[in-house]
Formats: sequence, structure tokens, C-alpha cells
Amino acid sequence: MFLKDRSLEPQLGALLTDMLITMTDRGPDSAGIAIYAQNAGDTAKLTVQSATPDEAFDGLADKLGTAIGAKATIERRDSHAVLSMPREKLDEARGYLRASHPDLRIMSSGDAVEIYKEVGLPKDVAERFSLSAMQGSHGIGHTRMATESAVTTDGAHPYSTGADQCLVHNGSLSNHNSLRRKLRRNGIEFESQNDTEVGAAYLTWKMQQGASLGEALEAGLEDLDGFYTFVVGTKDGFGVVRDPIACKPAVLAETDRYVAFGSEYRALVNLPGIEDAKVWEPEPATVYFWSH
Repeated sequence: MFLKDRSLEPQLGALLTDMLITMTDRGPDSAGIAIYAQNAGDTAKLTVQSATPDEAFDGLADKLGTAIGAKATIERRDSHAVLSMPREKLDEARGYLRASHPDLRIMSSGDAVEIYKEVGLPKDVAERFSLSAMQGSHGIGHTRMATESAVTTDGAHPYSTGADQCLVHNGSLSNHNSLRRKLRRNGIEFESQNDTEVGAAYLTWKMQQGASLGEALEAGLEDLDGFYTFVVGTKDGFGVVRDPIACKPAVLAETDRYVAFGSEYRALVNLPGIEDAKVWEPEPATVYFWSH
């Protein structure tokens, strides 16, 4: 969901939570959500997850602050925590966490994005993280039926492989293993064996080479084999693209207050003003993008 009307921002988490729960039978094993909420000032944030959060998060902000030579703060949400630090220290902070706290999973990084995901029914995952109370300008949620990897936190969506970038995926990529090897040779790091993370990493790699998100999505139509619908978040907006065959279901709705996407229309039926929305099925091999 992408909000045009800023007065809806306090409701973003509640709207996305309702959409997720509606789609439970499409993905009952795990769920996740990416919320874009801008930080104040010159700060950036890292969202991390731990299987042993009580131990892992105890004193973590102080340790990180000492390591990077700057103040760091922590806000815990169940098995996740958001670490904030000066923007210029973000890469240094990522390096410290990977080297000194390999038990932590880095879910996302950047100025705006926070990603929370866990195993379990969407309703239970939403309650664990109080998703309905979250605010922001746009967000992406996903419920998962495991097909390409195990039912684990690592296997859940969304995936983030670049600053303020995330991706969810409905479908399957057939060439993800060869692409993963190629991207690793180009310095891209992976947290899981899921083919969706390869899709996200491919887009990050293309944008590191100077492509815009739209250009990266268009290039993927040639380089990514399989069937898929991608929904991609950036700091300022989100994009949608389907493969040329477009066998996976998808629907978009747009009003003067928001743009919403779902794999089925029923995910959208409770949105405010949906009865007056322009509703359509995105065309195959066509990139759609909205930004602030």
C-alpha cells in the first residue's frame, strides 16, 4: 500500500495487517511486513532479528556505539530490534554486526525501511510486532506458503538487499542458483536460500550499476527465468511487475488517497473508498511505479 494522503499514515499498519490476515489461506506458514517510516535528522537504522533476543539485544546499542564511535540506540519489538545511528556510520555498523554478532540476522537497513518477519500465521505474527499500530508512508506485506525453501524466518518475505529496498515475490525463479553464484562474485551478500532474495539482490546489483528501479525491473524481464509477480519497495515508493506470461494473479487499485496491490481482490475489499477506486489487472511485462 502506497499512501498519497498523509492523513492515512497513522492507519498504514492497521490497513496492511487486515490485508495480510485476509490472505492467510494463501500463506499460512510465515508472514512479514516492510514499513517505510522516515527517520528524523541524519540518522539511519538497521532492523535485526535473533532467535535469542533477550541475550542478543542486552547491551547491544552500547556495544555498537563503542565499535562505530558514535551514539547508537535500540528499540526492541519481540524477536526484532531497530538500531539507529548516524547515517554516515551505517555501513560500519553493518560490518561490525556481521563480524561480531553473526547470530543476528540483518533484516533491513536505510533511512526509512523496517522489516519484521517470523514463522506463524499472519494474525499471530502481526500481534507479536504490534503491526496494526505502525505508521508510515507506504508498506509491503507478504504471507507465505513455502515452496522454494524451508519454513524458517530466513525463508519468509520481504527481502532487503540494498538500502531502503525490499521485495516480495509470488511465483518461482528457475535460474536463481546460477544468478546467486554470479551475484556473490559481484559482492552481493545473501541471508537465505530463497529464490526471492535472489530477485531482490539482482535489482540491487542493477541499481548499483546505475540503473533506475524501473530499468532494473525491465532488465529482469530478460535475465530472470520463471514466473513471478514482484512488488518492490524503495525509500520513496513502490513498483510492480509481472513476467511476460503473467500466470500469477495480481490486482491494483488506485484512488486519490492511495494505491494498493494484492494477489487477489479480496485483500483490498476493506480499504477505505475501495468502491470508488480504479481497479485493474496489471499487464504482463509492464512496470508500474508510484513515488512521493
